[in-house]
Amino acid sequence: MLKLGVQTKNIIHDECPQEGFSLLKKAGFSCADFSLNRYLLNTSLYQSKHNHFFDQTQQRLEQFFTPHKQAAKAAQISIHQMHMPYPIYVPKGSREINDYLRKEVAPKSLGVCRFFGCNYMVVHEAKLAYYLGSEEAQWKWNEEFLGFLAPMAKEMGITLCVENLYEGMGGHLVEGPCCNARKAAERIDRFNEKYQAEVLGFCFDTGHANIVGLDMESFLTVLGKRLKVLHIHDNDGISDLHQVPFTFTKTRENRPSTDWEGFIRGLKRIGFDRVLSFETAPVLDSFPDEMKGDVLAFLAKIGEYFAGCMERQPVKGP
Repeated sequence: MLKLGVQTKNIIHDECPQEGFSLLKKAGFSCADFSLNRYLLNTSLYQSKHNHFFDQTQQRLEQFFTPHKQAAKAAQISIHQMHMPYPIYVPKGSREINDYLRKEVAPKSLGVCRFFGCNYMVVHEAKLAYYLGSEEAQWKWNEEFLGFLAPMAKEMGITLCVENLYEGMGGHLVEGPCCNARKAAERIDRFNEKYQAEVLGFCFDTGHANIVGLDMESFLTVLGKRLKVLHIHDNDGISDLHQVPFTFTKTRENRPSTDWEGFIRGLKRIGFDRVLSFETAPVLDSFPDEMKGDVLAFLAKIGEYFAGCMERQPVKGP
């Protein structure tokens, strides 16, 4: 059976990480998506503000995260993937903050990833099409940024994973970076060929895909083995809510808002055999703290259901 994972935000607390990792294990998870992005919040960065967490040396960061690493090991939880703080560039931000994101936050994030023995780091591409005039110019900028990190990632055995994103435009959420599967596949292949290593891969986000109306089965089929990690969560097709799968419906007949059947068919078609990982931290704010274990166990049950569907799902078409 496929392994199950969930992001650590709202579960793992710095004061007592062993408590959270034990809770994950008890709920039925064997993997975790370590939310490194919670140590430098996007809400602050968009206001050109930042704390000084990543001012610490790599050695001090490793000392800070040693209890987390030990607690994960004790609970037999593998840190399968991580999320780099985002945005990686603030379009209207100061040169100081953007230099800080590039020269301090990004390299040190990779160092923390290596410290945890984690092989996948999700990186949000900068949303620059509006400012630079085209999607191609946006990719050129992001390609240069990823190229800056690629030698470090290669040396550390880390695959940087770009993610399908949305963008706010005229009061609507529209397609952002990485919403064209064929372009993403071609760029990943070209990038990895250049560096002669698997330094670039893909993170597929179900919630973002639902917001902009991507055909999940088709998208995943095109990605194939380039797909390395998942962000599984649900929404109403309007806002990025990060809720429990099957929570939202489109009609009074209770048809799911998200095409979970297409999602499962797509994973099945490409032989996905990694981790079904949930990105559902906001869910834990919706329930009383006393129910956290029950909510996590329910998410794990949904993961088991997805895994079972993949085992039974016949593959259709060529």
